Amino acid sequence: MNVLVCVKRVPLTGGKITLTPDEQAIQTRHLGFTVSPHEECACEEAIRLVEQHGGSSTVLTLGPAEAEEQLRDMMAIGIDGGIHLVTDGGEWDPQATAAAIVGAIGLGSTEPYDLLLFGNESADAGNYQVAIRVAQALGLPCVNGVKAISVAGGQLRCEQEVAGGRDVYLVPTPAVVTVLEGINLPRYPSVPGRMRAKRKPLVASEPARPAATLEMVRLVLPEGSSKQAEVLGRGPEAALAVVAMLQEIGVMSR
Repeated sequence: MNVLVCVKRVPLTGGKITLTPDEQAIQTRHLGFTVSPHEECACEEAIRLVEQHGGSSTVLTLGPAEAEEQLRDMMAIGIDGGIHLVTDGGEWDPQATAAAIVGAIGLGSTEPYDLLLFGNESADAGNYQVAIRVAQALGLPCVNGVKAISVAGGQLRCEQEVAGGRDVYLVPTPAVVTVLEGINLPRYPSVPGRMRAKRKPLVASEPARPAATLEMVRLVLPEGSSKQAEVLGRGPEAALAVVAMLQEIGVMSR
């Protein structure tokens, strides 16, 4: 089974997000980057499927030159090779991203892919569109939000969690599947794995960016929750103020 996993370079969760002065992009100077959690699970699932059924796995990303680090991280946990669609770092809309991925099919493998894996959505934009657009362009079946994948009789068994149980889809290969975080527990890259990743094949290409169909006006940061501290007093006299405050908020009764 040959599997292609598409991932995105995103800011580390918990990092402080600031915007560039023109409000057109995120200021990345002091940010760390990683792969979206759903997509980490997609890479782990690809590795497990290849371990069980043979074949090879390839990881693909569209991003700046620095995104090679994320590709190497995924190769360090067991992905066999990578495809880097190098950009200038600007954000691509879902339609352009899907077109670039479709154009890159075949760059990293001489054999056709049996499965194209995506995360359910990226951790930054979260627009859910890229996998569906790729499936539509290639004329392939697509199953979203999957929490279990197995292969039997040339078919994929994909399970979605729903209220009260699971929906099960049986689809032929090749197919496009998006997975949710929690489908597995991704392994950590070892030191030997990182050394091997440096020697694994990585194909680089610079896709032509199509004309934008959407116009970005500006980015806006959400309002943060402000916290204030009030000094209730000093020394023994503060005890009465603390008791009064606890009574006021209903923690203590009079």
